[in-house]
This record gives sequence, structure tokens and C-alpha cells, in this order.
Amino acid sequence: MISPVRILVVEDEPLIAMMLEDFLDILGKSVAGTADTVATALAAIDAGGIDAAILDVNLRAGEKSWPIADRLAAAGIPFVLATGGSGDTIEPAHRDRPVLSKPFTMDGIEQALNELG
Repeated sequence: MISPVRILVVEDEPLIAMMLEDFLDILGKSVAGTADTVATALAAIDAGGIDAAILDVNLRAGEKSWPIADRLAAAGIPFVLATGGSGDTIEPAHRDRPVLSKPFTMDGIEQALNELG
């Protein structure tokens, strides 16, 4: 499998989302969409055109990204879990997924995406 190109970014912090978009652009990837809530991310997945995703584990207002991870897994779309590492617990069903720890680096993002391909 080739490294994924069209990446969905699920991140509730606008500055972090913008940084991820910049890193993806530099790495030759395209942003298939950005989402800051579970509902927005699920709609983007349903719309299609996504090769992979980067999911922030903890979203705004206590929302968790597990419904997004479940939908991606069911659709066969690979994803990376982004975590602040502050006691974030990975759901058992997704513990085999690559984990990207904050603060993000371009090398870390590249390595995590390469693990998907």
C-alpha cells in the first residue's frame, strides 16, 4: 500500500489544526478536511475522499474521538491517534493504531503516516 495522501484532520484547537495542515502540505499530503467535533468528522467520512486521518483523542467539551475511530475502522480507512499523553486512555479496540504524541513534529507526523502505508 502506498502512503496515504488525502488526510482528514480531527483537532479541536484551531492553531494545532493549522500547524498540522502546514506540516501535511510540506510532506506532500493534502488535507481532505478538518473537523473539531465528532459530528463534523463523521459527516466528512461519509462524504468520502479520505485516505487516512489524524484524530485528536480528546475533543472540546469532553468529547472523545472513539465514534470517529470506529467509523474509520469500519470503512477500512487507517488513522493515527493524537494524544497529549496526559493520562489519555486508548480504547482497547484501537490500541493497535499508531500514536502521535503532542507536541507534534513534522518528523513524528511523517513517521506515523508512513506506519499506515
